[in-house]
Order: sequence, then C-alpha cells, then structure tokens
Amino acid sequence: MGTQTRLRGLVIVNTGDGKGKTTAALGILMRAWGRGMRVVMVQWVKHRTGNWGEIRAAKKMGVEVIPMGAGFTWIPKPSPDTDARLGREAWAVAREKILSDQYDVVILDEITYALNYGWVDLEEVLDVLRNRPPRLHVVLTGRNAPQGLIDFADLVTEMRLVKHPYPDQGIPAQPGIEF
Repeated sequence: MGTQTRLRGLVIVNTGDGKGKTTAALGILMRAWGRGMRVVMVQWVKHRTGNWGEIRAAKKMGVEVIPMGAGFTWIPKPSPDTDARLGREAWAVAREKILSDQYDVVILDEITYALNYGWVDLEEVLDVLRNRPPRLHVVLTGRNAPQGLIDFADLVTEMRLVKHPYPDQGIPAQPGIEF
C-alpha cells in the first residue's frame, strides 16, 4: 500500500456517565465540516423544538442537526408511548441518512437510550452499520452503550464522571457549556 492512505468509515461510540459525549461528537462534526465533509446529527433526547447552542451554530454553518425527542429523561414527559414513538421515528430518519450515501459523517446523539429502552433494536442498528457506505463514519453517543455495540465499534471512549457542578456544588446548567 506504500504511502497511500486507505479511507474506511469508522463506527465511533462515546459512552459513560461523564459529561462530554455529545460535545466530543460535535467536535467531530465541526472538524469534518471544516474539511468540506457532509455531516448530519440526529438527536434522540433533545426536544424537537429545542434551540440549543449546537442547533444555533449548525444553522449558521448550514449543517443539519435534527432534534427528535420529547426532552430530557429527568423531567416529566408526555408518556412512555410518546418517547418510544419518537425514538422509532428518530431511528427511521437516522437509518435513511446512513443508507442514503449523501453524508460522510452521521452522528446518532443519545441513541443508547433508545437501544436500552427497547425503542430501537440493537441488531437492526448493527445490520444498518454493517451495510452502510464503506467510507461513512458513524458516531453513536449516550450512557450505557450495549456490549454488542461496543464490540462492533472501531473506537469506543468512555467518559467517566469525576466531578460535576450541579450535583457537587448546586450550580445549574450553564449556556454554552451544557446547552
């Protein structure tokens, strides 16, 4: 192969109980976009009408960030049925993006919640990942990544919580840091 680099799409998982899983994925999104790559992020938990910092930035950049959830898991939600329906809808959008061959990087933000709650079948996700375009990078984020996903991935990073301002100091979420 010599000095040639053979490009191959990677499956990357950011998991763990620490902060930074989505932030790291956004770093990949920014880096890829800066290289002229086509990028998209589908979000499972963030509310469909959210206007978080990453959504505002993505609009200015001309990048698709698609929130499809009903809000964070620790605040009251409409119903478990609504969450499951929205989770399945997010997977349908994500699956279409992955298989479309229109992107270089697809980020599935907080998909592990949908996998762990049974809204999306792990084997179906793995099948789509196996059959994705060969140069497509897919980044999956969220706590408690299933072992099957960890085993399949090319790169897995676990964020470990050491200290957090909210539970440790009572400091609320900060704009630009948390949202």
